[in-house]
Amino acid sequence: MTLELFYLYFFAALAGFIDAQVGGGGLIQLPAMVLLLPEVPYATVLGTGKVASLAGTAAALRRYLGGPDAVPLRWRTVAITALVAGGFALLGARAASSLHKEAVRPLVLVLLTAMAAYTLWRKDFGSLHAPSLHGRREIITGVVLGLAIGFYDGFFGPGTGSLLLFAFVGLFGYDFLAASASAKFVNVATNIAGLIFFISTGHVLYRVAIPMAICNMLGSTLGARMALRQGTGFVRVLFLVVVGAFILKLGWETFA
Repeated sequence: MTLELFYLYFFAALAGFIDAQVGGGGLIQLPAMVLLLPEVPYATVLGTGKVASLAGTAAALRRYLGGPDAVPLRWRTVAITALVAGGFALLGARAASSLHKEAVRPLVLVLLTAMAAYTLWRKDFGSLHAPSLHGRREIITGVVLGLAIGFYDGFFGPGTGSLLLFAFVGLFGYDFLAASASAKFVNVATNIAGLIFFISTGHVLYRVAIPMAICNMLGSTLGARMALRQGTGFVRVLFLVVVGAFILKLGWETFA
């Protein structure tokens, strides 16, 4: 194994560990792949990374839903959101080839800054699991969320897990732990849709993707286990750290 591949697998595991709890694993994995695989086309980097992300997200979801400390989900809402998000992720991936993604970056920067400020301001935000939507309103909100987040993930991608986490807390009234598990379910659907697109266009480097997927799964399982053990307060703090790092990264790319 070359030193570059060792670093790549390490960063895949670290990305899975962070992403399992609050999203944002792409902040770690994608830049590492770009630096360590300089000869690989960018589309193939994205497709290869998507294999690892899907494996890790699925492993984290399995940990959240299994065992005596399993997190209960509102299955109808989460499943409908995931179905819509998966479909619109495919549309977003197709649109990415004809639209300018750079125009999205400032909007995402503003949105993430508002998310961080609101979470800091509301000290009890995400500490209590008290679903606030029911019946038709809950379903409609899930459809709209799936439409917007799914298209965004296919079109641009970074920060999808964190956006989903904030939405499930802010819109649906979940605590951070239930929101994290729900976000993982939806993210599995968007990752599958994105991966279908990349596989169909031949942009997956399997000899790199499969070991990365194993490492991402190991990191994700450990991350989900830590989130369940530490509770919502720990996830809230980690969410703020990851979103803060994402704001700095996007701000540098936008204004530097």
